[in-house]
Amino acid sequence: MNPRRKKRLTIVASILIGLGVVAGFVLYALSQNIDLFYKPSEIHHGKEDSGVKAAYGQRLRIGGLVVPGSVKRDEESLKVSFKLADMRMPIEFDEGDPMVTVLYDGILPDLFREGQGIVANGVLENGFIINASEVLAKHDENYMPKELADSAGEKHEKPSYSKKQLASDSE
Repeated sequence: MNPRRKKRLTIVASILIGLGVVAGFVLYALSQNIDLFYKPSEIHHGKEDSGVKAAYGQRLRIGGLVVPGSVKRDEESLKVSFKLADMRMPIEFDEGDPMVTVLYDGILPDLFREGQGIVANGVLENGFIINASEVLAKHDENYMPKELADSAGEKHEKPSYSKKQLASDSE
């Protein structure tokens, strides 16, 4: 091989290796910012299709129904904790159902209430505890994330509340 071709080959190989290293760093940085969506049952048992479980310390997005009677508020701060369960029909919760505890320090959305579908962004901590940085409540009766709508099935209906329950929720 003549020296001129050898020099060109070295330059082209160096450029390709450099681009590969830069692409690797970019993909690694992007993977740190991905929030994967999980349901409470998937936190317990892993994803249905692959069996992959969320790792402790992993950032994730979790969605489900707020279990009635599980909301606990700290009287001296904005801290609140509540349990999430999978959406399904009919809306009934047993102690044996896979549930996840969500801890949140901040102002909850106005539409947040027990029995309501929510999505929380946060970090999985020891056990089945999510330290949430953001809590989102559905904005109208037609909205539901695709993953939750699929898990709830086609027969999903808006939960009905009595006027007495709605009045106690607004207090």
